[in-house]
Amino acid sequence: MKYYVEIGDRTYEVDIGPEGVSVDGRPVEADLQPNHGSHLWHLVLDGRSHTLRAQRRDSRGDWELEIDGRRHRALALDERSRAIRELAGGAAASHGPVELTAPMPGLIIKVEVNEEDRVERGQGLVVMEAMKMENELKANTAGRVMDVKVKSGQAVDKGQTLLVIEPDGGGD
Repeated sequence: MKYYVEIGDRTYEVDIGPEGVSVDGRPVEADLQPNHGSHLWHLVLDGRSHTLRAQRRDSRGDWELEIDGRRHRALALDERSRAIRELAGGAAASHGPVELTAPMPGLIIKVEVNEEDRVERGQGLVVMEAMKMENELKANTAGRVMDVKVKSGQAVDKGQTLLVIEPDGGGD
């Protein structure tokens, strides 16, 4: 299984398979064991031992990590989740309205915002069921919801506009 892990400005490609673990195409020796009864883990990476604390934040794939006393925020997505996020969001424009579009045909399960709501980048906007899986589509920019074009229970087509956000001045 391939994962994309964003830490700071860097994205790492982590592949976990029968042959072992590789990071950015380079094989690494990795072993991760829980420390039962706590949020701590024992990580051995290329022969070096580390203490790891991992805590899931409020959105899918968003983690707060502490490794050997240093804190990091990480976004870890598998290939499918990353593709959905890219299709749903793309890069935010520096000016003008931003449309959230359906990454594939599906059914709207829940609309999490209303017109005139203020939203933050990464905030959940719409929950959509596609291919028997629920996917939360998130804001790719901070701003104000100008127009909600769907409602719960509505079937949508790929590329259909779900809602429109007016970005905060100056973009992200």
